[in-house]
Amino acid sequence: MFESFNPSAAATKDAGIFGLPSNEDNALVVIIPVNWELTVSYGSGTFSGPEAVKVASLQMDLHHHDFPLLWKKGIWMDEFPRHFKVLHAGLRKDARIIIEAIEKGILDENRPKYKEIYDRIRKANEDLRFWLSNRIAYWCEQGKIVGLLGGDHSIPLGYHLYLSDKEKYGVLQVDAHLDLRNAYEGFKYSHASIFYNALEFDALEKLVQVGIRDYCEEEAKLVKANPGRIKVFYDRDTRKKLFEGSTWKDISDEIIAELPDRVYVSVDIDGLDPKLCPNTGTPVPGGLQFEELMYLLNRLKASGKEIVGFDLCEVAPGDDEWDGNVGARVLYQLIGLAVRD
Repeated sequence: MFESFNPSAAATKDAGIFGLPSNEDNALVVIIPVNWELTVSYGSGTFSGPEAVKVASLQMDLHHHDFPLLWKKGIWMDEFPRHFKVLHAGLRKDARIIIEAIEKGILDENRPKYKEIYDRIRKANEDLRFWLSNRIAYWCEQGKIVGLLGGDHSIPLGYHLYLSDKEKYGVLQVDAHLDLRNAYEGFKYSHASIFYNALEFDALEKLVQVGIRDYCEEEAKLVKANPGRIKVFYDRDTRKKLFEGSTWKDISDEIIAELPDRVYVSVDIDGLDPKLCPNTGTPVPGGLQFEELMYLLNRLKASGKEIVGFDLCEVAPGDDEWDGNVGARVLYQLIGLAVRD
């Protein structure tokens, strides 16, 4: 279907993601962009993450080291509905009212003004979740492999809603944070609560977290209370093993052994060393190097486990294309992971 396409040529500005001439009919892989960061309270910018990744992807060479012919499968980026973008713009201002009140120590959640804002933001997040679940179902019914591109890390809840009535599965989460808060700053669907919320679905039988180096007491207690369902590979413990003679292969295989046969992969870009994502909202010292993540994903693919979905979140463009550049390459690797040979 790409007989006239030259993968070695420079991409044109009007090309699709990765410079490909794919469309919704001939692409095997559909990436759904989700411009959403309602509850972000520190660094912002992930709303523009999908566009930053797409722009940077046009500069990538397509002869990938691990998947040299992946581009022939077809990769196409869907569109995020305009009405959600408009809704987001208004509610983001409302969220700032809440966040600023918290920062000033004057928030009273029982005041009608604040309660109404919380209710509006909760409903918007629920509307997004149901829309996303239905959109994923639409593409999967057409035989597509679907990935999400955020946006903050709250967005994959729609994918887990879609998977909630399917066979049981596990999650490989690469992240600097546990994201297991019951709520954060009063927001039930916060980016800091994604996996607390996802674990409410019985189909998610195992959560394996890698790169973790920033978390609160509430989250640590939840991990300790659920040893059979949550396994954390804390970054400091992993580094200690490496310093004392373990190999990354051994650790990667230990991580993968914790996962069931069906796996969803969730990558928050801040799971990487912050030099690779300096503009992400909540960078934390430490984290995986780029090739460590590539190796882990390749070992997961070699394991033969079924990849049931994936997301890349928290890419935030700065003054240059660096974060988008790294994000585009992580996304391409995730696509290669999900596509069956």
